[in-house]
Amino acid sequence: MNIDLLRRLCETPGVPGHEHRVRDLIQAEIKGLFDEVTVDPMGSLLCRRDSRKASKKGTPKKVMLLCHMDEIGFLVSHVTDKGFVHVQPVGGFDARNLFSRRVLVSTDEGDFKGVMNPGGKPIHISSPEERKKVPEPKEFVIDMGLGEKTKEIVKVGDMVTMDEPLIEVGDKVVSKALDNRIACWLGIEAIRGLGKAKHDCEIHVAFTCQEEVGLRGARTASFAIAPDIGLGIDTTLACDTPGVPEQDRTTVQGEGFGLHVKDSSFIADRDLVKEIEAIAVKEKIPFQRTMLAAGGQDGAAAQQAAAGAKAIGIVVGTRYIHTVTEMIDKGDLQAALDIIVAYLKKA
Repeated sequence: MNIDLLRRLCETPGVPGHEHRVRDLIQAEIKGLFDEVTVDPMGSLLCRRDSRKASKKGTPKKVMLLCHMDEIGFLVSHVTDKGFVHVQPVGGFDARNLFSRRVLVSTDEGDFKGVMNPGGKPIHISSPEERKKVPEPKEFVIDMGLGEKTKEIVKVGDMVTMDEPLIEVGDKVVSKALDNRIACWLGIEAIRGLGKAKHDCEIHVAFTCQEEVGLRGARTASFAIAPDIGLGIDTTLACDTPGVPEQDRTTVQGEGFGLHVKDSSFIADRDLVKEIEAIAVKEKIPFQRTMLAAGGQDGAAAQQAAAGAKAIGIVVGTRYIHTVTEMIDKGDLQAALDIIVAYLKKA
């Protein structure tokens, strides 16, 4: 398993609208894997691999893998005269996970480290009632240690990301931005895994932008490609942890990839669910059906683009999602890779 690639993907900063560094990394990694690679006006990376069946007649079926590049993060909204940086979130944060975080502020002059804390009193001088309050994300500020010089370096709109390395813990991988650099990894490794396979379908891997703020890049990319089949590649919840009722766990880590059949943005095509499930059973690839009560993913954009498409999600259960301690099981990631390769060979 190419953990080095996953590490580089996760540790490269890229919030919605600022995916360029992730895109550059992917472009360097995929040389020779596709027949055409373009960047669309929104910044999504669109990669096409033609059918490898020379004798096939007619127009090949278009299968699209949607893999969003962006991670949740912040954009600078204001810098005070004393150098405190205020931010607005891009993506969904639970403010309880933002206390005392190290961050990376990416500016035109380079990356600068800083710390994020909410405004207000520390524990030593705050009242019991004050300590119970959970601030909103907009109440957190960043201190880069530069004082008044900060205003000379940091501009409104600059990107801020969490500053945490990827680590391996037992059979798990822990990192910020596994949502959704997992998908970027799968999009690359699946095409590598095909090798010289003689697949019928025309494969499109779209490394999309701005998913965390409304599937924006996936919508434009899907209209441009007009796929017949859309595979939304993403993370999902793994709430197999203390304090969560069994019916809300979504996935259990170690039990395989998630065959995603519903969330608040789409309902998967029934026949496609059965087809991929049959392949998984035949190839002995572990899987579990998954549903989310809320949330969405790029597969919905493919389903609704142009004249419509069949769509489904291939997902990897992730504990502690939308934090700097997102955790996946390596076996589940391998199962997701195996099913994507097996499906593309048959599609």
